[in-house]
Amino acid sequence: MEINTLGLTAAITAFLAIWIGHVAVRKVEAEARDIRLPMLIAIALGLTTEYGSLITDNRSLKTALGILGITLLWDAFEIYRQEKRIKHGHAPANPKNPRHAKFLAEHPAATTLDLLKRDPIGRPVSPEEAPKLLNH
Repeated sequence: MEINTLGLTAAITAFLAIWIGHVAVRKVEAEARDIRLPMLIAIALGLTTEYGSLITDNRSLKTALGILGITLLWDAFEIYRQEKRIKHGHAPANPKNPRHAKFLAEHPAATTLDLLKRDPIGRPVSPEEAPKLLNH
């Protein structure tokens, strides 16, 4: 009996690509002076990886490359969306980054506080109440 590991390959690749992509999007967006280059790099890597998926004959590698490629393409879009989250105060701004310093000056909702690092209380909180709930 032959064991089919394609499902396991797909599951592990999806988990790792999404996890690493989530962390990378937050880190890259916080550090980049201009998000266009990281977005272009993610698009280029995603398209290259998708092409690799199309030309390989190995089904496991084809699956892993396809999942990784589409995740990279989605991450390029998420870098742009992360900038919007920062402007709306849904993600912390990096005051050491001149682009984020501009957001802090121009967008009243922008904050340096990571509002996800707080105790949940089961209801929406106001911007004034949220900092009091942060775990320090």
